[in-house]
Amino acid sequence: MASFASSAVAVFLVLGLLSVTTLAGTPRRPIDVPFQKNYVPTWAYDHIKYFNGGREVQLCLDKNTGTGFQSGGSYLFGHFSMQIKMVPGDSAGTVTAFYLSSQNSEHDEIDFEFLGNRTNQPYILQTNVFTGGKGDREQRIYLWFDPTKDYHSYSVLWNMYQIVFYVDDVPIRVFKNSKDLGVRYPFNQPMKIYSSLWNGDDWATRGGLEKTDWSKAPFVAAYRGFHIDGCEASAEAKFCATQGMRWWDQKEFRDLDGLQYRRLQWVRQKYTIYNYCTDRKRYPAMPPECRRDRDV
Repeated sequence: MASFASSAVAVFLVLGLLSVTTLAGTPRRPIDVPFQKNYVPTWAYDHIKYFNGGREVQLCLDKNTGTGFQSGGSYLFGHFSMQIKMVPGDSAGTVTAFYLSSQNSEHDEIDFEFLGNRTNQPYILQTNVFTGGKGDREQRIYLWFDPTKDYHSYSVLWNMYQIVFYVDDVPIRVFKNSKDLGVRYPFNQPMKIYSSLWNGDDWATRGGLEKTDWSKAPFVAAYRGFHIDGCEASAEAKFCATQGMRWWDQKEFRDLDGLQYRRLQWVRQKYTIYNYCTDRKRYPAMPPECRRDRDV
């Protein structure tokens, strides 16, 4: 179990890595924009609260319902980020989700799911990638900070070559284009961006053993920085054939550099608690993308 007391050491290590060399291929700095510029509510509108002209939004979960929102447009490749402050205190059973998803049965999806826990127990961040309707690529980590105390940035870089999950510019996962290995890759289905706060106590905390304590409701997650920097493909997906013209297509974003891989390894060694690549019960033969993605 990760201890929040180790956060200072973790930050020191990360900053130390940064001082070694210049970080190549860092996504462009997100621009802070109001919620309504890029997003619309999707359900339980009365459970979304707006502050500071929509620059900060709170999602509320109670025993009646959770709530959520989605992007107005659909996108094919780009950089998508959100600053989130998770549900504080006893959040067991709650799920705060931030993800990209296409709309059909053989859908593509790129997931952040934050699984709540009992008071003073750490959040779990689960990531997953669906391609052509197939998922089952879960990875779970503890974070090196308390995500309920302050806002932190969670982002996805998606291009023809790789998908990178970032937490505060630290890459925590890579999913590379492995079509040559027979692995489908999301490259032709535009995706909307979604976020939601909902009750998942049938599975989210200790496999469903810890139930949501509704006496602690309402549960509140806070959001800001509603940045989207992608190719909008809502009308015509072919418009987003990248042809190397976008910043995320450039050479420095086609792979992680040495420093970024060392940071990824740091997450792997110190904070990873589940990795589908090493689950021999589910996968007697390791999935072909795992070595390329440096997940083992």
